[in-house]
Amino acid sequence: MYPNEEDVKMKTTTVIKGERMKHEPLLKRGLLAASLAAVLGFPAGSAMAAEGINSDADGILRSMSNYLAGTKAFSVSADISNEVMTTTGQKLQLNSHSDVLMERPSRFHATRHGKFADAELFYDGAMLTLYGKTLNAYVQEDLKGSTDDAIRVLELGTGLGLPGADLLLSDPYTALTSGVTSSGYYGKAYVGGVETHHLAFRTPKVDWQIWVKAGDEPLPMKYVITTKWMTGAPQYSVQLSNWNTKPVIASSRFKFVAPKGADKLEALPVDETGEITDKQESK
Repeated sequence: MYPNEEDVKMKTTTVIKGERMKHEPLLKRGLLAASLAAVLGFPAGSAMAAEGINSDADGILRSMSNYLAGTKAFSVSADISNEVMTTTGQKLQLNSHSDVLMERPSRFHATRHGKFADAELFYDGAMLTLYGKTLNAYVQEDLKGSTDDAIRVLELGTGLGLPGADLLLSDPYTALTSGVTSSGYYGKAYVGGVETHHLAFRTPKVDWQIWVKAGDEPLPMKYVITTKWMTGAPQYSVQLSNWNTKPVIASSRFKFVAPKGADKLEALPVDETGEITDKQESK
């Protein structure tokens, strides 16, 4: 018998909101109060402590982070798995898919397809928009700044955001290594048919692993976060594919144009698993 959806309660809102939000925002709380009260339906901090840090793992992570930071535009697909514990102790895995297009320093577009959601996120450097296709409704926030600013506003205002958001920041290394106490290099492995380096890192609250493409394009191919002190040790994972570091981008790609009949709302309704529901909150 299938579990009742009302039983799917997370002990924390999401792994994303929990430890992936370990990089506290640079934005003022006044900005957060005005941030989007919606979700896409998709986590900087001190350097790593020297003790227990594997030099190979650290070097590969730095190389990956520098490569990502130096990539001015890219597109990537993400298959996301988010484990939750029901009130009866059953672990469920919720899966979704996203496509992300980013142009630094201040523009991105993303889609998200999940249990209920068919959503798009637009940011053009001045306006952040979340559009729920199923509801034909959207929310917007004036926000002049960078893609980092938009990612943080989205996450802090809603607890959710882009898949593997730490990897998309302008300084991935600082965001990823905040609070890390030890790390390890576990050799080579294949992810989606791609040869990768397997790295693992530990913090007081979570453990996380990352698989980085071997060779001269050190792109992240998989990212897994384990909330180790929560019952059942649920995981949040993102498998990345279809990387394109030289995408052809239409000039209008990042601007939202409201479809006919679309409603502008104060917020899009979201359930406890981070999915957009069919219950609307009118403006």
